[in-house]
Amino acid sequence: MPKPLIALDWGTTRARAFLISGTGDVLERRSADQGIQSVPPGGFPAAFETIAGDLRKTAPEADIVLAGMVGSRNGWIEAHYVACPASPDEIAAAGMKVTLADGSPATILPGMSCDEGAFDVMRGEETLIVGLGLADGIACLPGTHSKWALIEGGRIIRFASFMTGEIYGLLRQHSILSRLAEEPTAEDAARGAAEGLAASARPGGLLNTAFASRSEVLAGRMPGGAVGPYLSALLVGHEIAGVQALLGRSDTVHLVADGVLAQSYDAALASVGIKARVTTPEAAFVAGVRRLAERVSA
Repeated sequence: MPKPLIALDWGTTRARAFLISGTGDVLERRSADQGIQSVPPGGFPAAFETIAGDLRKTAPEADIVLAGMVGSRNGWIEAHYVACPASPDEIAAAGMKVTLADGSPATILPGMSCDEGAFDVMRGEETLIVGLGLADGIACLPGTHSKWALIEGGRIIRFASFMTGEIYGLLRQHSILSRLAEEPTAEDAARGAAEGLAASARPGGLLNTAFASRSEVLAGRMPGGAVGPYLSALLVGHEIAGVQALLGRSDTVHLVADGVLAQSYDAALASVGIKARVTTPEAAFVAGVRRLAERVSA
């Protein structure tokens, strides 16, 4: 019987810990507002104890694997990027060992880099991509900095980042486009999303079509409540067009998302004839960290 696993998805602002049985069932979950930016120098062993120390008491024999920004330059220890293309075996082999407060070992998984004309990086998303278990396909992980990856023969061949979520926040909160925006009704949200997707397919590009979220309101042709949904759908539509130019088109995209993000990307993909196969981030993380942990301990 495989050993249980304690796995942390340790990001910049939050940490999530899981106790996973040898058969892959999540037995316990913990969540804390104790991301790496809140941990003082030298404080990671104590922070781990605060976040997941009780899981250690429950399963003292468990292997321990940490993923995410905890392996960044500002984290516990810098786990250097693995260059594309890379297999799960190669990712696991680059893990870095650290020591917990009680002297037990833990492994920090590395991030990945890609150099296809412009240098790109990800840290944590590769674990979720591995969790999809794809032999071939395209994966999408929406977020502040969305990641898209091309998988061939079980290896992550290349990936690309899109600042969609961050740009949406800047436009919606800090640009002139925000001044006529209002809280959307359900009708406004549906209308704005539909018009944003349609606009993403028009000539002129993002810089032209984004301004319509102001000018259409001034003309009385768009309600203020549609501004935010319009911009969101417009950006996602341009993201999808951009990734097709970089990675090629696939009839199916493996989407790692839930809630509003899953709905938004599903609709945007469907609008250009692409089917989304949705996996929740937790399911992808748990499957991915188990696959990598098995290779770390092999």
